[in-house]
Amino acid sequence: MGSAEEARHRGSTPSRRALLASSAAFGAAAWTGNLHAEVSAERGALARSDQGMVTSPHELASQAGREILQAGGNAIEAAIAINATLCVTYPHFCGLGGDAFMIISDRKGNGFTLSGIGQAAAKPLDYAGSIPVRGPGSALTAAAAVDTWDQAFEFSRRSWGGRQPWNGLFKRAIQYATDGFPLTPSQRFWSNFRAKEIGNWPDVVRVFTFDGRIPEVGETFRQPDLARTLTVLAENGGRAFYEGDLALRIARGLQQAGSPLTANDLARCRARNESALRVPYRGGELVSLRPPTQGIATLEIMGTLDRFDVAAIPEGSADYYHLLVEAVKTAFIDRNRYVADPDFVDVPVNRLLSKANLDAHARSIDLRRAAPWPFVFKPGDTVFIGAIDRDGNCVSMLQTVYFDWGSGVVAGDTGILWHNRGAAFSLDPQHINVLQPGKRPFHTLNPGMYFTDGRPRLLYGTQGADGQPQTLAAVLTRLIDYKLDPLTALTRPRFLLGKTFSDSRDSLKLELDAGQDVFAELAARGHEISPIPAQSPLAGHPGAIRIESDGSIVGAHDPRSDGLALGL
Repeated sequence: MGSAEEARHRGSTPSRRALLASSAAFGAAAWTGNLHAEVSAERGALARSDQGMVTSPHELASQAGREILQAGGNAIEAAIAINATLCVTYPHFCGLGGDAFMIISDRKGNGFTLSGIGQAAAKPLDYAGSIPVRGPGSALTAAAAVDTWDQAFEFSRRSWGGRQPWNGLFKRAIQYATDGFPLTPSQRFWSNFRAKEIGNWPDVVRVFTFDGRIPEVGETFRQPDLARTLTVLAENGGRAFYEGDLALRIARGLQQAGSPLTANDLARCRARNESALRVPYRGGELVSLRPPTQGIATLEIMGTLDRFDVAAIPEGSADYYHLLVEAVKTAFIDRNRYVADPDFVDVPVNRLLSKANLDAHARSIDLRRAAPWPFVFKPGDTVFIGAIDRDGNCVSMLQTVYFDWGSGVVAGDTGILWHNRGAAFSLDPQHINVLQPGKRPFHTLNPGMYFTDGRPRLLYGTQGADGQPQTLAAVLTRLIDYKLDPLTALTRPRFLLGKTFSDSRDSLKLELDAGQDVFAELAARGHEISPIPAQSPLAGHPGAIRIESDGSIVGAHDPRSDGLALGL
């Protein structure tokens, strides 16, 4: 890391912005050159075990989870340790100031979901025109991640005989926040990609740069304020985030920045324990979370694909990509029309997942011609965490701060970067996701599991906002229909329909290694194609763990990320 003087981030804001702006060219170059793949390709490996496994997008986080399993901990305890560590080592994609989602199941298939979505402030700001996507105006929903951990931990102790102490789950996170860790290619990449904007986010400059200089890959990066916050949580429990002295400091920091959130808003924040949504697929069942997540969109896509003999279509062919893309379109039309907080609007879940609706979706697909695509892309980033313990208990989890770097607001001296999920609300009074006090915003996060004979067989999830159901369609068909191993399934070329960070057209983005013949055939069917680099960060960062028929476990994390799966 830099000198003590540098760490104190001295210097004027203009000089910081000048330094950050000078890095912008590198950001564009990194995007084109696909820095992620170059660094992480060496790390890509298929993990195998008979005793348990974890996966995450950061090696140190995966190691933290494996340590918990090695000490006799269960899958929930390992997932919390992984997530706490990622809040330190992957701060651009996740953090304490965000939301979280878990699907939890024992080996017999008994399970539930925890939907950790922070609600809108009781007294939102008086917005004019639109809700800002960055800054304090976008920090308008509470953050439910820590309560999700807290509820999962209590279930673990009550129902799975969990014996790991709560404070032990924060050991590595506190260590890396205090002593530092080598900065990842991903953090460097997204810092540079946002270099021109970061200069307008003084909290990000203060906490995540060295006096305005974006750290290099491998430099030691410390977060002393966050270390102190993590220590408070470790010593006082998860509800300390929402009630008591820490909560008051968080609320004060947010309000001083201009956020509408108050201490009362934090105190009211709770994750929800809910039954999972289910849809049949290839003799098994895929499960996901209820609205206001888009888990139902993933299930609609896969339920539609279940009406086709996917395995008879050559994997990676134009026919393959065309079918998946068209299935995505049918599900997204429903999603954009109906999915919102069911406390405020009627979401016809049963009808959307009904046989009649999925049959209609399948019939509407023209296998020779692309349907039009009128919808706006929603960006966002997150992390996937998977864990299986010795007893076969499973956790599939996603956690997020929404956009990379969230709102750009750090809550005072807590080191907590707050998310901007509230920017997903609309100000149109006729919109299903119109902003209302206490309402939960539409959420793109949807981790999943696949069950056969009532037992969990696959754990999966991905980063990527609107891209999540699209990435999962590719990963799941490759895992289930084509029976590829997790690493191969995650490495194969993927697509993304709609606008992206770097391309404002509503085109079909496809990785170059799909092949020129595929590009030509898709274009002939009416798809507007935009090539993106092979192993592109745009294609998501999924992870997957599979339990084989003999009880052995195989898993991997996307080579496009900095992560890996680790077995016991």
